Amino acid sequence: MSPFKSSSGLPEHIAAALCYLFSFVGGIVFLVVERRSQFVMFHALQSVIFFCGMMVVHVIVGFIPVIGPLIASLLSILTLVMWVILVVNAFQGRWFKIPLIGDIAESQLRHF
Repeated sequence: MSPFKSSSGLPEHIAAALCYLFSFVGGIVFLVVERRSQFVMFHALQSVIFFCGMMVVHVIVGFIPVIGPLIASLLSILTLVMWVILVVNAFQGRWFKIPLIGDIAESQLRHF
């Protein structure tokens, strides 16, 4: 039995992992392409919200004098760790939800 395919023609878990692999750009692409798989659309929404949010926070922290670069470095490490966790969980077919962001993505998924 073959795994469920998304609208892109890829298996769901691969499409979901690609949403994170290419940061928010992958999420946007799959939001545009995907029409069938709730799993892929959830991960695409979560990717867009998380990575865009991290970019905004990174820019804001950049304006903080003295400790801004330290906080930005810690944010970069956190983002890298979360990126790996998200890619691995999506590839394994898990509905991994980031606290708060996952809830927002889930509520937005109902509008699709």
